[in-house]
Amino acid sequence: MPCSVLRLSFVVSPKFKQFPDAKELAELYTPTPEEIKVQYILDERGGTDLLLEKFEEIAAYNTNNHLPLVWRFYSGHRKVLFDLVRSLDILSTSADESVINAIKFLLDNEHKRVPHFPAEIDLSFVGKHWRALIIAEVKGNKVLKRQQLEICIFSYLAEDLKTGDACVVGSESYADFRDQLLLESECTPLIEEYCNLLGYPNNPEDFVEHLRTELIRVSLEVDKICADGKQFTINSKGEPSLKRLETPPQSEEVEELEEKIRELMPERSILDILSNVEHWLNWTRHFGPLSGSQPKLKEPVERYIFTTFAYGCNLGPNQMARHSRGVVTSHMISYTNRRHINTSILEAAIRDIINAFNRFNLPNCWGTGKKAAADGSKFEIYENNLHSEYHIRYGGYGGIAYHHVSDKYIALFTHFITCGVWEAIYILDGLFKNLSDIQPDTLHADTQGQSGPVFALSYLLGIKLMPRIRNWKDYTFVRPSADITYSYIDPLFTDVVNWNLIKTHWYDMMRVVLSIKAGKVMPSTLLRKLNSYSKKNRLYQAFLELGKAVRTMFLLDYISDIRMRQEINAITNIVETYHSFLDWVFFGKQGAITENDLLGARKTVKVP
Repeated sequence: MPCSVLRLSFVVSPKFKQFPDAKELAELYTPTPEEIKVQYILDERGGTDLLLEKFEEIAAYNTNNHLPLVWRFYSGHRKVLFDLVRSLDILSTSADESVINAIKFLLDNEHKRVPHFPAEIDLSFVGKHWRALIIAEVKGNKVLKRQQLEICIFSYLAEDLKTGDACVVGSESYADFRDQLLLESECTPLIEEYCNLLGYPNNPEDFVEHLRTELIRVSLEVDKICADGKQFTINSKGEPSLKRLETPPQSEEVEELEEKIRELMPERSILDILSNVEHWLNWTRHFGPLSGSQPKLKEPVERYIFTTFAYGCNLGPNQMARHSRGVVTSHMISYTNRRHINTSILEAAIRDIINAFNRFNLPNCWGTGKKAAADGSKFEIYENNLHSEYHIRYGGYGGIAYHHVSDKYIALFTHFITCGVWEAIYILDGLFKNLSDIQPDTLHADTQGQSGPVFALSYLLGIKLMPRIRNWKDYTFVRPSADITYSYIDPLFTDVVNWNLIKTHWYDMMRVVLSIKAGKVMPSTLLRKLNSYSKKNRLYQAFLELGKAVRTMFLLDYISDIRMRQEINAITNIVETYHSFLDWVFFGKQGAITENDLLGARKTVKVP
């Protein structure tokens, strides 16, 4: 198209363009000197396309819609994405094939560089923000903007893979999770025994009635308790406000006791502690060649203790060799770590130490072992690492060590996860992978450690989830039925439980739970699929609805029981204290994990 036509499209009125001879007139139009200068300035700075892109970018910064900004990040990876999707066998896990068909359309037209495609594909899955961006009208015909359409469809494919609405044949992380579950014929005989064990009804109708009755009971009790306004208040606008917990003053006797304990407690180095524990427990017996043969090292126990100290304090082999004064070399330390230690070996040694710790009398004064807290601490990782992500809350690149810490003040299990993962996905894994004698059934966490599906899955697994939730008033409180009202707490409720949805998918949810109990699949595998909204995944919607009901009961207890809030706060502070202890122990290299492979990072976070 001549430059004059392009210029005229900006200066000619819409009415003029409607005439049949508008194009001919535009071609005959002679630009003025001023217009030539304007066009020269535009061309010198990238042309009208760049100007339009900058305009959309500036407009996006003034709204909550970031989608117009995505193209410049996507364009450099376009070929890689097309090659990746073309090489994978991606299928839909439901009858809705709209996203898969859209992907096929993109692959068939990958070579085309036209600005628009005809609006011939099904875009029923596309939301309103994307629709406004990709649908345009040219000469009275509806068309699709090619660039934005590609980004849109790839985004929805990524979301479907995340939610389980699409799967990759032969994949582990993105397989069809239903194939990993027990068969229905295997689940049916187990349901009655499992429900009797937890005290739940063993059929969907009675289960729903049991839960509905429980929700009614809790809500009516809380309505009576909170009517006096001592726990929390509701202003004239219907806004609830929970009264802050008062920190009790610390008595002088406590300070004197702490000082006396410090005086009587002998000072020991970490190497002394490792050696003493080895003497009593022989925890290094788990270490050895990965083949299972006996170690052929000279002084293997000494080598294992030095290696544990080197990586547990994050010194690394070089610093350990330097400070050992010739007892070990850096090669000896790194070789032992690579050839004689893996995560399974570390977990076995940790389990021995936890079980021995549990036999002491003093930890029983601190807790029962039936409660635990879960939380993550950020570790710095080099930016040039596939597993390193930027953490918005903490700042900087790194990964998360997700710890489960008992109320007896000992860590039970640790995961290494990326910063972008919602921590609640892994909150239940620690309880199932923990094989020690300390077996909690109540789990505390912060806001990141909960979601609707997590509450539902915890309830069905017999685990009492009691998180410390920030901004609790922003969560949905659900009524047992639309006709039930309350004298004081009624403004809290904004929705009604869809009991029919829970009843319809009760057997499907029990199949998931029994599969987890049977060890066929870990909770995180399913929660990755059930932790994001999907209008196509009815199982997700059923878990979410059940989770809303369970979370409502918890929140009602939370706002009405000051002792419960104090207990939650105290136990979640235990894991915060553990983070401080970890910072002290993991002092080498300024607390940064220098391992560039995932297995090495997992070993590193388990050793401390």
